[in-house]
Amino acid sequence: MITNRWDLLFVHANLASFAGDAPFGLIEDGALACADGRIAWIGPMHELPPGADAAHVEDLGGALLTPGLVDCHTHLVFGDNRANEFDMRLNGASYEEIARAGGGIVSSVRSTRAATEDELFAQSLPRARALLADGVTTLEIKSGYGLDPEAERRMLRVARRIGETLGITVRTSFLGLHALPPEYKERRDDYVALVCDDMLPALAAERLVDAVDAFCEKIAFTPAETRQLFERATQLGLPVKLHAEQLSDQGGAALVASYHGLSADHLEHLGETGIAAMAKAGTVAVLLPGAFYALRETHLPPVAALREHGVPIAVATDCNPGTSPLLSLRLAANMACTLFRLTPEEALRGVTANAARALGVADRGTLAVGQRADLVAWHARQAAELCYWIGGQLVRQVWIGGRPV
Repeated sequence: MITNRWDLLFVHANLASFAGDAPFGLIEDGALACADGRIAWIGPMHELPPGADAAHVEDLGGALLTPGLVDCHTHLVFGDNRANEFDMRLNGASYEEIARAGGGIVSSVRSTRAATEDELFAQSLPRARALLADGVTTLEIKSGYGLDPEAERRMLRVARRIGETLGITVRTSFLGLHALPPEYKERRDDYVALVCDDMLPALAAERLVDAVDAFCEKIAFTPAETRQLFERATQLGLPVKLHAEQLSDQGGAALVASYHGLSADHLEHLGETGIAAMAKAGTVAVLLPGAFYALRETHLPPVAALREHGVPIAVATDCNPGTSPLLSLRLAANMACTLFRLTPEEALRGVTANAARALGVADRGTLAVGQRADLVAWHARQAAELCYWIGGQLVRQVWIGGRPV
């Protein structure tokens, strides 16, 4: 064995690998070695090759080591917040009523359009830092609060800058079909055409788009309009995902599955047809308990049916200014357990391995040889503690590509 190829070696760690079928993929009293930003060896301490060493050795003393967390659904870049709508909801207004009164997404559109790129960056970076401090090393950020070519471009450029500044992976999703902008109120078809024929191709050509998303709902866009966007995305070679079945069953999950979509997200009103289609396509079900909680919803997503059909389940913050101002993925995992009755293992696979799958990235989310050395050591010994504690600071240290943050 050539030990000088190992840059970093963890010893006496409880490794929650999320690889394989064992609960949490747990390796008790384990060791993990990194070289060139990748995991080079993993296993129990007693199987560590004799004389194993590295440039730097971390003795975790029985602390928990996991893959870096993956937040696979956020709207993190936006101008201003919507605390006033939080107040309105608590005074009896529904999500639909707020949206139809000019609030909701359109309210964020106004403030986002008014902000410069630097202003958006300055407002959004602290939110990304909060997620990183909570163990997130890979992050999805959607556009969708600009709804015109230049504002959408600014949002996506800010998302790229956040990744470069923090050294984390940021995957971008173009969400042009998020809401109908006020200036297109009487020209709905023209706006859909603008998104499909002008905005998406231009932004994709600038390499600002990693995936394409839409909001398929009665108050947003129809399945036919969504299909039009997905056809264009497919022509451009971009994967698709969808806000589906949050408020009603519009057949969105089956639609995105028909395009072998990465994920269908929200899913409180998901029916049997959509579940079967997702299972067949391998489309990930992304549950967003923060929005469920903030909107005081009562219609639970069909977790038992998703399990029965073998649909992979992910969990994300849905960090956004109106319906999920949530800055902790670990708290989202706790909510998924307490509100949706996921087990801690399901919730934690949902913020690691399955969340990575929902973003189409196969080199992270598990601890296995060859995977990126995105790692988190925790002030915890059992994996279930990450879902058990409500709030607090549990992160001990984060490494991205084998380098400490």
